[in-house]
Parts: sequence; structure tokens; C-alpha cells
Amino acid sequence: MLRTHTCGELNISNLGQTVTLCGWVQKSRDLGGTTFIDVRDRYGLTQLVLNIDTDGTLRETGKSLGREFVIMVTGKVIERTSKNLKMATGEIEIAVESLEVLNSSKVPPFMIEDETDGGEELRAKYRYLDLRRNPIRNNLMLRHKMAQEIRKFLDSRNFIEVETPVLIKSTPEGARDFVVPSRMNPGEFYALPQSPQTFKQLLMVSGFDRYFQIVKCFRDEDLRADRQPEFTQIDCELSFITQEDILNIFEGLTRHLFKTVKDIDLASFPRMQYADAMRLYGSDKPDIRFGMEFVELNDILKGKGFSIFDNAELIVGINAKGCAEYTRKQIDELTEWLKRPQIGATGLIYCRYGADGTLKSSVDKFYGEDDLTNLAAAFSAEPGDLILVLAGQTDKVRKQLNELRLEMGTRLGLRDKNAFAPLWVLDFPLLEWDEETSRYHAMHHPFTSPKPEDIAMLDTDPGAVRANAYDLVINGTEIGGGSIRIHDRALQSLMFKHLGFSPEEAQKQFGFLMDAFEYGAPPHGGIAFGFDRLCSIFAGLDSIRDVIAFPKNNSGRDVMIDSPSTIAEAQLNELKIKTTVQG
Repeated sequence: MLRTHTCGELNISNLGQTVTLCGWVQKSRDLGGTTFIDVRDRYGLTQLVLNIDTDGTLRETGKSLGREFVIMVTGKVIERTSKNLKMATGEIEIAVESLEVLNSSKVPPFMIEDETDGGEELRAKYRYLDLRRNPIRNNLMLRHKMAQEIRKFLDSRNFIEVETPVLIKSTPEGARDFVVPSRMNPGEFYALPQSPQTFKQLLMVSGFDRYFQIVKCFRDEDLRADRQPEFTQIDCELSFITQEDILNIFEGLTRHLFKTVKDIDLASFPRMQYADAMRLYGSDKPDIRFGMEFVELNDILKGKGFSIFDNAELIVGINAKGCAEYTRKQIDELTEWLKRPQIGATGLIYCRYGADGTLKSSVDKFYGEDDLTNLAAAFSAEPGDLILVLAGQTDKVRKQLNELRLEMGTRLGLRDKNAFAPLWVLDFPLLEWDEETSRYHAMHHPFTSPKPEDIAMLDTDPGAVRANAYDLVINGTEIGGGSIRIHDRALQSLMFKHLGFSPEEAQKQFGFLMDAFEYGAPPHGGIAFGFDRLCSIFAGLDSIRDVIAFPKNNSGRDVMIDSPSTIAEAQLNELKIKTTVQG
């Protein structure tokens, strides 16, 4: 090793030792006869001191060092006269005896500091420099620790880690595939896996019993803060189990991670039906760190001559506790926020419960004192509260009110990143109707088992069929989801039929899986956690980008390596591909 110690481990117990350190120059301070240099590596930071009385030439060398120069220094550990007890090495410094520049550095385009002056796009272009900053490095160290604890936990419960192929067959369900041309099979393409779903089911048919993989997955979909075109799953499958077994094991994994990584003891996770989540929160991933549950108001507010309410499919509201003092300007601003195209509400009705006990609404013209008293009673409102009401088509208005609820939770400081509220959401619909294609699609994927008691409704009322499916939600973010799978060919064929596949299409796409089901497939089920999302929750981040070493931007580009990019004509010819980019 070039060094005897790292830049983060020396302390008062090392006084008098001669040591060698290697690292990057964080900053340099010239104080007349003395030069101080902070040298940094992954482990920490140590102060160096060069004195003109000791070695003037050496001090001149030190003065010439720029930020991010890579250096090797040898010197004696001495006690600092001005200690910094906030640093692990803050009681000592190194009296430098020799200094070698291992590599110089251009002036970096932004400060390599915890609080940097670099914008997001600039830091993405120079990601290798951004990764030198403590916050980003700490996120990746957190990710590493979580991966180790996941492997430890699952190994202790007889899971086997198995790698599955990355070049697979394109399937029509879910998001768009990324495809890869095959040189050896001209005109044919591999797809990158959106998940190892069929392979993990085949491993169950193979008798592996318990499988897991921390695996890269790929989806060509529009990006946002919690999405990347390539992302990582904790992918798991088990045989001879029930839904209850899966919930217990993976609740155990989640609680293990919180305990070992964050030293937080979580209580048992509450469970909620999908239908209740939509009714009470307007979301299948409700944030239950705070209340503000929906109250449906059709019985109270319909039939009073106010056409917006009378013509609405659903009237529903929330109680913003303690917000009665909101000014008209604040309410107008909230209304405009709701009218943005991303949310699409047409307006907002409110009712103030004044500190003096009076009730005042924006629709007093249509509703008397008794009506408003009944309205307040429906919310268990108290003086000082503000009731906010939306009306419209059921699904749309629930989504709109969910956005309003989350916004009010944020404004009222109820969404503390250091508080964690896990929740299991159960019994999702098996199918959802797609207006564009005028057919049903699988809400999770086509291998999800319907509840046995609902199978008969596949022919009569497909939208009412419930799935043996479950999601784990933490703080309003879907962390993982899974289901009990179909394990016999007849039921899988029936499912494909209801998803609009002809028998020939189903055989072409999934014949390998249905054929496997004829060779003694065990009952099985599984779950996949979004590892990036889980890491971002632990790190207290809103975006998954800073728990990924080299992420893409919102356009799916890596601006550091300039990818995606065109490829040479010779490569296209070899692949027997011609490209025509349509405007």
C-alpha cells in the first residue's frame, strides 16, 4: 500500500507516529509562515501543516497545490493547538516531512463540498466528481449496507440467489421494452427484462423453492423522480406458501433493514384493502404518516340546488386541521394549484369553522346553518378547522383530492422524512379497463392469480375480480409488490383469453411457461421490492437518482458519457438494420 493509514482514522492515540497518507486536496490555507492543507479520501479528512521554519522548499510545494490534486504525504502526528471536535481527526494534524504530487487536477467545475455550488445538470456531466462529495458517497455506502443485510436475511431463510438472463424475449404486457438486435439472427431482437418474472416462476417449477436476486430491470417509460430506465429490484419467489407467509417474511425483511441500518424498531405493519385505500385516500399507495382521511358527502350536500354538487358523481372532502385562518388569497392560490393541468380540478369549495364557533362557506347561498353543521359533524371538525371539498367523476375527483391531501400534509409539516409509516395494501383488482385499447389489462401482470371465489366473475364481471396481490407502501411510496401466481395451464389460458390474447398469440408469447405448468408446477408466489426507492426512503431523498452511482436524466440520457448515441454505419450493416428517424 502507498499509505499507512486512511485520512479518517488517525486520532490522539497516534501522537508521535510517522505516517503516510494519500488523498485529494480539499483546500489549502496560507497563514504567513504556515500552510495548512486538508487532505481527503473516502474515509475522512486530515489536516496537514507545513512550516517555513522546518522546510521552506516543502512549504512552497504545498502552496502550489490546487484543489483536487492527488498527493502522498509522510509526516509525524502532532496535537492540534486549535482542535475541531466535530471531526474524527480534529485533535491531531500531520507535520509534513515529505510530499509527492501523484497527479495534478484541473480546477473542478463546481465545489467538491457537502453544500456544492454545482447545478444538477453540471454535476450529472461530471458525475465522477459529484461522487467525491460526502452526501452522494454516503448514499452509496448506505445502499451497499442495505444490500448486504438483504442477502444476510434471505440467506438465513433458505433463499438461493440465482442470476437470470438479461437478453430475453419481448412481451406485450407492462411498459415498453428496450430491444437489442441479434447479429446472428438477422431481423430478430432480444428484449431487456422488465423483471425476471417468468424465469423466477420457472425456477419454482424447477424445485428451487426459495429464490432471490438483486437484479437490474429495464423499462422504456416516461421518467420522474422515482423512475429510471434501468433500476434495481429485490426479486423473490417462494413455493408452497400462502399470501400470509409472504407478508410475514417480507415484513420481517423490512423491519430487519430498519433495525440494522437505521436502528429503528417498527411495529407490525397495518393492512388495508385496496378499495378502502381508494375510498379513504384516493390512492393505492396512501401516506399514513398523517390522517386527513376523505369523507364522502353526497348524502349531505346533494339536492340543494348547487348544480356542481347536484351533477357530480362524488362529492368528497378533507379536514385541514387548524387552517381556518387561511386567507382568501391563500385559498385562491390553492384553487389555482388544483386547476393546473397535472391535477385538472375545476374548482375548490371550502368551509371555515371559526375559532368563535361560526361556520362560513364559499357556497352559503345554497346551504343553511343546519347543512353546514351537518357538514362539520361529518368531519368531526372543531373550531379552527378548514374543510376543503371537491366534486366530479369518482375516480378523477379521488385522484385530485389525493393530490390536495398530500399538498396540505406537506404545508402543515405532517410528512416528516424521519418518520416511517409502512402499510400493506391488499386485494387489488385483477384487471383494469383501458379506454385507448378498449380492453382489460392486467393491473399487475398476466401471471397474477385471481381470488378463487372470484374466478366465476371473469366471464360476467371482469372488473370486479380481485387479485391475490399485495403492495408494500412506505410514506406514500410503493416500495414493493407481488402476488400469488397462477400455476396451472387451464387458468393461465383463461387469463390470457380475458386479456385479449388469441390461443395462438398466448402460445407464441408464453408457450414455454404454460408448457412448464404441465410438468408439476407447485403453488407459488412472490414479491419484488424497488431497491432504489427503498434506499431513497432510508436516505431521506425525494429522488432515486442520488442512490444510483450513474443515473440518467429525465430524458433518459447519461450526459456524462453522452448516451444514447448513434452507432457506426458498419455496425448497422453488420446487424442488417437500416434506421429511419421519423419526426
